[in-house]
Order: sequence, then C-alpha cells, then structure tokens
Amino acid sequence: MYPPSVPWKVLSASVSVSVLTEGWNLATPEPGAEEEIRKFTVDVIFDTAFSSVPVVQIGLSGFDIDQRDSARLIVKAEYISEYGFQATLMTWAGSRVYAADFNWFAIGP
Repeated sequence: MYPPSVPWKVLSASVSVSVLTEGWNLATPEPGAEEEIRKFTVDVIFDTAFSSVPVVQIGLSGFDIDQRDSARLIVKAEYISEYGFQATLMTWAGSRVYAADFNWFAIGP
C-alpha cells in the first residue's frame, strides 16, 4: 500500500470530559425519555495533519457513573480525517455518567 520509505507518524493523547464540560448531557436523562440514547461528542484536532487518513484507536480509561445505575458507556472514533476526528460517548436508559476519560492514538503517513 505504501512504499517502505514512507515515514509513519504516531500521535496520541488523553482526554477527560465531565459535567464541567460545556454541553455535557450524559448525567441526567430527560424525564420520560430514559430509554433514549444520549450522545456527547468531542472534536479532536491533531497537532499536525497526516498526509492521508490515519488509523485511530480509542479506548475508555475511566468513568464516573452513578452507583444506582448500570455502567452503560460506549466511546467511538468517528468522522476521521487527516486533521482530526470526532469522539462520541454514548449512554442510554437511566445511566447517569458524570465523567469519562479516554485515550486515543492515530497512526498513518
């Protein structure tokens, strides 16, 4: 796919989001809509652009969820480009998520 002389670039970071983050909507389900999926997105911008779309790996490294609820939390990397991606955190039912930490790395030419 790429010649052996292509220099690979690797970027990574840790991200923390919580009830203190503007727009956070995972802590309180709307009355009557407890079964709805709730999403919160974070735009991640790479320090330097890749020359083509990199491979991004993302993983949850911590969370703070109300003890009364099941621990329902998904994190995904979406809309990946040479310049960044969108991290989407999702929960559903009555879960109250107060904070989440995730790590990501991107590798590409």
